[in-house]
Amino acid sequence: MSGAISNSGLGLFRATGIYVGAILGSGVLVLPAIAAQVAGPASILAWALLLVFCTPVAFSFAEMSRQQPDAGGIATFVTRAFGQRASVVAGYLFYFAIPFGAPATAVIGGEYIAHALGGGRETALIAAGVILAAGFVSNAVGIRVSSKLQLFLMVLLVALLAFAVAVAAPYARTENFQPFAPHGYLAVGGAASLLFFCFAGWEAVTHLAGEFRNPERDLKRATWLTLVVVGVVYIGLVVACVAVLGPGLAGSSVPVAELLAKGLGPAAAPVTAVAAAVLTFGPLNTFVAGASKLGARLASDGVLPRALARGAGPGEVPAVSLGSLAVMTSISFALAACGLLSMEFQIGAASACFTAVTAFGLAAGVRLLPQRTAAWYGVIVAAVVMLVVLLFSGWALLVPAGLGAAAFLAGRVRGKPATSQGSFPANAKLSRELAARNARPS
Repeated sequence: MSGAISNSGLGLFRATGIYVGAILGSGVLVLPAIAAQVAGPASILAWALLLVFCTPVAFSFAEMSRQQPDAGGIATFVTRAFGQRASVVAGYLFYFAIPFGAPATAVIGGEYIAHALGGGRETALIAAGVILAAGFVSNAVGIRVSSKLQLFLMVLLVALLAFAVAVAAPYARTENFQPFAPHGYLAVGGAASLLFFCFAGWEAVTHLAGEFRNPERDLKRATWLTLVVVGVVYIGLVVACVAVLGPGLAGSSVPVAELLAKGLGPAAAPVTAVAAAVLTFGPLNTFVAGASKLGARLASDGVLPRALARGAGPGEVPAVSLGSLAVMTSISFALAACGLLSMEFQIGAASACFTAVTAFGLAAGVRLLPQRTAAWYGVIVAAVVMLVVLLFSGWALLVPAGLGAAAFLAGRVRGKPATSQGSFPANAKLSRELAARNARPS
């Protein structure tokens, strides 16, 4: 049950490192400038609004994970709320989004590193390849070891970003905030839509809830700590960029590098390169960890090849599932490096899949969380917003639609899923009891 305590699981601070690593990503290296193009200094409001918006998302996932920590993550939530077939679709969307999103994430970090070091495209691709390999190797040694590494890297990252703000602070000018909303306040909404994926990642950690030493206690604590860290880092960094870079922010392709250069001069390059590498590795490490666990669980339930089921238990390494992801990701990266697959396609496909997964999870929260509570109303609002965002995915909707069809066929071809201990059907009675309990008003 959710209150079980494991002496060998993730403690509060290592769990928080995993959480922070999932949210803080390479997008913060470029999106302050892109958002400033759309809304000017008022883009700060978009960052703040998204921080408020993601709070009910984060706590709804934490509460559902606390009720039933399981490697299935959102797929487990969807099973409890809507049944097995819907959960297979959610599982496929998350698992097969990784080969699209991981190479694009690594290339963004690689390009930033190449710029900081004065290199070109070849340098960027080499850096991206090293980051990708590091993400898979760290998970191959197990979540216990990779979580220690990630905690260290997240502390280093926060220190580096705080250092960037501190050394640039003497160059801040109040006049850089004027005019505050040069394109009107409606532009803040446009900036928020661009910034959304700087706040995604809560869904990735749901697959790792079973690795927590004490999920009953630490899931919500880790969520609070992550919100505080992410909020301080994002708002502090963006305010510094606006205050220091001023009108030049909107035209910058490397705002964090320019922020560091203000205070450090040429010495900013290696610091920027390290920050870019850590920002890219963090979410990659967490998403790969969550997806590999999910793949093993889907295999144990009969909707992926059975060979992938090895290592589905807490503390185990899902080696075959991880290897399968590594092969698919390597192929996608190679196609992109050769110019046969665009980064725009990879980012669009991954974003549409993750948006659909998050919407699935929030819809499950509407069914599973206690009704007529603040959390329940917050999840309803968040679910509606996610559906609107999904509709604006355009052509990229074809990718989750295709994966959904594949998931449906997989369920039909393989028949009734396995009912081994820990699989979704084995928890059906518990799921019904939890759903019935939570349906009653508090």
